[in-house]
Amino acid sequence: MITVSGQDLQVDDVVVVANGRSVVLDQAAIPRMARSRTAVNQLVAQGKIAYGITTGFGRFKDKLISPDQVKELQLNLVRSHAVGVGPLLDERTVRAMLLVRANTLAMGYSGVRPEVVQLLLDMLNAGVHPDIPAQGSLGASGDLAPLAHLALVLIGEGTARLNGERLTGGEALAQVGLQPVELQAKEGLALLNGTTFMVGLGALLVRRGINLALSADMAACMTLEALKGTDRAFDARVHAVRPHPRQIDCAAFLRKLLAGSEMLRTDDPNNVQDPYTLRCVPQVHGAVRDAVAYAKWVIDIELNSANDNPLIFVDEATGQIDVVSAGNFHGEPIALAMDYMKLGVTDMGNMSERRIARLVDADSNGGVLPMFLTENGGLQSGLMMAQYTAAALASENKVLAHPASADSVPSSANIEDHVSMGATAVRHTEKVLEHVETIVAIEMLAAAQGIDLRWRREGERPLGKGTAVAYQLIREKVPFLSDDTVLATHIEAVRQLVASGTIKRAVEAAIE
Repeated sequence: MITVSGQDLQVDDVVVVANGRSVVLDQAAIPRMARSRTAVNQLVAQGKIAYGITTGFGRFKDKLISPDQVKELQLNLVRSHAVGVGPLLDERTVRAMLLVRANTLAMGYSGVRPEVVQLLLDMLNAGVHPDIPAQGSLGASGDLAPLAHLALVLIGEGTARLNGERLTGGEALAQVGLQPVELQAKEGLALLNGTTFMVGLGALLVRRGINLALSADMAACMTLEALKGTDRAFDARVHAVRPHPRQIDCAAFLRKLLAGSEMLRTDDPNNVQDPYTLRCVPQVHGAVRDAVAYAKWVIDIELNSANDNPLIFVDEATGQIDVVSAGNFHGEPIALAMDYMKLGVTDMGNMSERRIARLVDADSNGGVLPMFLTENGGLQSGLMMAQYTAAALASENKVLAHPASADSVPSSANIEDHVSMGATAVRHTEKVLEHVETIVAIEMLAAAQGIDLRWRREGERPLGKGTAVAYQLIREKVPFLSDDTVLATHIEAVRQLVASGTIKRAVEAAIE
């Protein structure tokens, strides 16, 4: 089980819970939550003015709420903010959100009762997944709309999926023996006001980005072998004198992948260097690794951050209560990080598409491989159209790579006058990752075809220690294509190897 403490959640914890792992609440978190909950109760009983507890929200911050209306205030908040539209989030993203929100509230600065957090975790363990529309968040006062749809199920409203069936929130909870909660002062606001969608989905995307970057390295090395390239540009000395750490790491990884390969070109005075998309892989892919690593650094911090408003601070020595209205819900750190990551991944896709173009173009590859990777050109089109698909996806990514964080639309009667658009950033990053997973799969498919064509012409020779494993996995799914066939199914089969991390894990195990 993953223990939820509010202190040490990491990206890969989110991934395994999204994939179905169970969770348990750290008992040490209960006193922290209880302390802040007691503070909220005292504020209400004393009639103290505290935003969102004894006042309205946003522009209504100056509207005082009487103690007998605080429950109604929280219920109204959840219902009124459930304005999400668009396609429903997938089950893995919803599970990530449930975990992330529970972990944030378990820190003990939000004023919610422990039983609210426990219900979030019980829903995870029972497989009750709220229906959450993907669109509607500005990423500033938190992911208000997505979280409102999540919170509806906690109070027995809205809809949820349970074992593939769509039920009302109340029916879904009842079927697994759970009871909805009646929201108390501050609890609706604490459930809605945070970066949960951005961070939950962001964590899943970071893991995909790490996997994809390594898979793109593998594809590049297979292409290098198919095109009879040279690995001279990966020499450790070259990268030591331009010491970007992840450029160095990337070059070292490429050398491991190609170790023992007899498919590469030896020193040739008439062909001393390869095109940039082969020669500059460490420099470009290394920079992409930087972008993904930065996103991971930001997400790991945000996973264990109190990001609702207001925050409740209780001095343990004196019992003094301080309610601070601030802006930890603002998604700018995540928005900028995900925009940076999607830009990097976009360019990695550009590199891969250009390598595909070289594989299928005999004029570009010097005749090392036949036009469109077919021995019967004219009668057959070979892999001509596969490059079209890669080009279409690479081109679409250039639109998606526009930084969402560069935009801002004021809301709440100009009280919330700058927003992050972080939810848009993560949604676009997800689409870019999906596209580049496909582009890299097409490159692997084309490179494997090229390797076979060289073997048919020149005789079979060993591949690199890592590329041999990648090649074998591809060939278990897709045979050598001696005749024209429907390529879409083959592309999808290899994409699954990339997207699932299967090819990455197998190759890593072989070269370590």
